[in-house]
Amino acid sequence: MTNVYSLDGILVFGLLFVCTCAYFKVPRLKTWLLSEKKGVWGVFYKAAVIGTRLHAAVAIACVVMAFYVLFIK
Repeated sequence: MTNVYSLDGILVFGLLFVCTCAYFKVPRLKTWLLSEKKGVWGVFYKAAVIGTRLHAAVAIACVVMAFYVLFIK
């Protein structure tokens, strides 16, 4: 029996979520998706801020996670 929720799956989801929200920071999508800074929609804004401010750390984490998923898991 396998676990439904695993730590590596949650980490992959989190990294992809942050990278996607940072990509959505282009001007057309920024006004539509990232305009709210509070509430449920504020999660997208906060993830975009994390992705843009910590872009080097997020990129390194994505490469490490890709290596882990492809070769170790």
